[in-house]
Amino acid sequence: MGRQITVVAVPFQIFQITHSPLAVGMLGLFQVVPLIGCSLVAGAVADAVDRRRLLLLTNVVLAALSGVLAVAAHLGAPPLFFIYAVATLAAAVSAFDQPARSATVPNLVQRSQLAAAVALTFGMFQAGTIAGPAIGGVVIARFGLTTAYLVDVVTFAAAILGVFLISPQPRSGAAGESALAAIRGGLTFARRQPAILGGFAADLCAMVFGAPRALFPVLAATTFNTGPSGLGLLYSAPGAGALLAAIVATGWVGGMRRQGLAIIVSVAVWGAAIVGFGFASSLWIALLLLAVAGAADAISAVCRATMMQTLTPDEYRGRMSATFSMVVVGGSYLGDIEAGSVAAVFTPRISVISGGGLCLASIAVIAALFPSLRNYRASAVDHSGVITAAAFGEQVPGATTKG
Repeated sequence: MGRQITVVAVPFQIFQITHSPLAVGMLGLFQVVPLIGCSLVAGAVADAVDRRRLLLLTNVVLAALSGVLAVAAHLGAPPLFFIYAVATLAAAVSAFDQPARSATVPNLVQRSQLAAAVALTFGMFQAGTIAGPAIGGVVIARFGLTTAYLVDVVTFAAAILGVFLISPQPRSGAAGESALAAIRGGLTFARRQPAILGGFAADLCAMVFGAPRALFPVLAATTFNTGPSGLGLLYSAPGAGALLAAIVATGWVGGMRRQGLAIIVSVAVWGAAIVGFGFASSLWIALLLLAVAGAADAISAVCRATMMQTLTPDEYRGRMSATFSMVVVGGSYLGDIEAGSVAAVFTPRISVISGGGLCLASIAVIAALFPSLRNYRASAVDHSGVITAAAFGEQVPGATTKG
């Protein structure tokens, strides 16, 4: 939640200094480039060092960067390039933090608890993205930017303490392996796991074709005739649905056998809900459909992450988690571009409806192209971590993996 306060504070400060929407939009470019550019290297590092030490380092550095922003805000309006530079560094550090964090989860719980742990992690993230910005807006309005950044710094103390209390996570990758060889090894492993690739492809089709968030401002003003409060509800609705689904999923997703099929069905539900959202003229119906879409996305995300962590040996988990992060982040930004481009040529409604329809069509193609995804059965993975060919309902070359 503390980090989400800074996510609100930085663009607010940029607009306060420049009064330029373009300057605020450029912040995304300065963040996504280092995040994607560093991800493959970050995944290799997460497999080559003690992940606990890496997490301690990344959290300390991120706290320090928020402290720098607090000092700069206290001294006055800092230069724009300075804020961009700090945001770029924070994004690069986050690229190293995320795969180490994700790869550590399977080593902290029993295999039977992994799906519930993934669901809980996803739910906590959704809770932070819903409550954090709301708290940040209140803190900025009442106490100013300096206090907002300091709150983020203070909350890092809990994160650092939490990481300190877990057991050491010694490196699992091959000793002495070069960064290039480690990256190449991770990509080679990914190519040999069609079920994981199918999950990545399913997420990409949902985000690229069926993500209408870039159109929320124009839809709020023209279709739903609502102000900033309604716009905020549009942004919050998918997260609210995802949070509810993630909380519920901690109880039953661990017993789900057909996780691959669940991904396919969830993406189809997402696409259908987005099509319905495109036809909706009532704000409350639109919010309900967005919540349904968010819930479907949560189930898909939990199943994808659980399947990936189960199929991936520990020595590759950092690299696969980094690849997973690139798919999620890159797909979201590509989805914004697709939605905005189609809306510019046609209309926002056509963009949303056609995007949902393409999502439905593409997931049908993915289901046909990746039989290992639709046939994957979690129960065929025993608690020693041996992946059997029966996990896919068929003989899959290279499917027997230790992890």
